[in-house]
Amino acid sequence: MTASALSGAGTLARPGSAGPAPRRRATRRQRQGLVAWAFSLPFVIVFALFMIVPLVGSFAMSFTDFTARDIQTPFAVNFAGLDQYVALFGDPRFVKSLGVTGLFVIIGIPVTMAVALALALALNMSKGRFVSFLRVGFYAPVVTSIVAVAVVWRYILQPDGLLNAALATIGIQGPNWLNDTSWALPSLIMMAVWRNVGTLMVIFLAGLQAVPEDVKEAALMDGAGAFRRLWSVTLPLLRPTLLLGAILISVGYLQFFEEAFVMTKGGPLDSTLSVAFYTYQQFGFGEYGLASAASYVLFLAIALISLVQFRLLRSRH
Repeated sequence: MTASALSGAGTLARPGSAGPAPRRRATRRQRQGLVAWAFSLPFVIVFALFMIVPLVGSFAMSFTDFTARDIQTPFAVNFAGLDQYVALFGDPRFVKSLGVTGLFVIIGIPVTMAVALALALALNMSKGRFVSFLRVGFYAPVVTSIVAVAVVWRYILQPDGLLNAALATIGIQGPNWLNDTSWALPSLIMMAVWRNVGTLMVIFLAGLQAVPEDVKEAALMDGAGAFRRLWSVTLPLLRPTLLLGAILISVGYLQFFEEAFVMTKGGPLDSTLSVAFYTYQQFGFGEYGLASAASYVLFLAIALISLVQFRLLRSRH
């Protein structure tokens, strides 16, 4: 047999001998995939039953005239198309709830972010053991029960409460904060800022500590002052952190419910009626189709505002 024939035989033998290895690797990956699905299947089933199915059902319900009377015959309801959405925007209370929620968001988000950023900057520049105590103190309202928060703030904001007593010492007569249509919503915004500023403070503090020191030192050597370093170096590098904080707080504020439910019941004269509170009331009235439509209007608002925030605060690098 010639050398070329032996070489050809060897060449033909190599693919055959190497063939089972990829098949074994593919079989091993398939087994690993099956094991992974076996472990995740309970979560997938629970998530589908308690999240996906209700979401799809509520979305379909928003296009029907489903009410509490139809619970026993859910498939006998009538398809209403966009009638529920048209009815929503024809309801003055819903339109007012949109305005209340908009004011809560437009005022609450910038104030909360500004206060949280100021606290994070102060804590980032501070040293000593007392700083840890301050971090815990500012974050404590986040983990405090809304009922406990409501009791404290009711005492603070009642006509003879702590806030009016403090104002009286400087000769100012405070209003009836929670029962005055002009002051009820600002009072809830003030409580929401106090309760949520700790979350953003922790996020912003983590972002500030991740800013490279050499970049700040380079700006200092170039003669940049404290404000210039903050505006031109720290804040641009903090954009992803600011975006995260803005989206988190926006989703919470657009869905604000507990503050109005516990403190004012949506009053006085619907001055603290949020979209979430309106949706809750419609469910209570048995108008399930209308309530579902209201919840998806709120979902669309959250998606649009998040998109705007991504456009404004995303990293430019």
